[in-house]
Amino acid sequence: MQLNLERPDYQYFLRGADGASALVNDRRLSSSFVVAPNSLVEDWPVSDVASMMPSDLDTLLALEPELLVIGTGAIQKFPPAAVMAASLQRGIGIEVMTNAAAARTYSVLAGEGRRVAAGFVFPG
Repeated sequence: MQLNLERPDYQYFLRGADGASALVNDRRLSSSFVVAPNSLVEDWPVSDVASMMPSDLDTLLALEPELLVIGTGAIQKFPPAAVMAASLQRGIGIEVMTNAAAARTYSVLAGEGRRVAAGFVFPG
């Protein structure tokens, strides 16, 4: 079997994530961040999903996605209903899952050419 390294045709690809860090391209990130196929925003000021405010989505929404993926750390936690509503009221889907699942979902969607933005939360 021949294995080939395949690089996606977008700038920022996510190799994986867990509750402590994520690997974006060849960089290990351990503080909360936002990624989209052609954007990386480091130091996203969210460290606790339960205390998120609707304004915390502004960084993601500025990227004009059709879908938001929120990675909540090692375990799945849901943000307050107002945060979910802030996305849905704009007609933008939002999915909440563990960081590992969010990394896989982001990679599939970005690979399909979808306009996806993902926020990954790590404790401060």
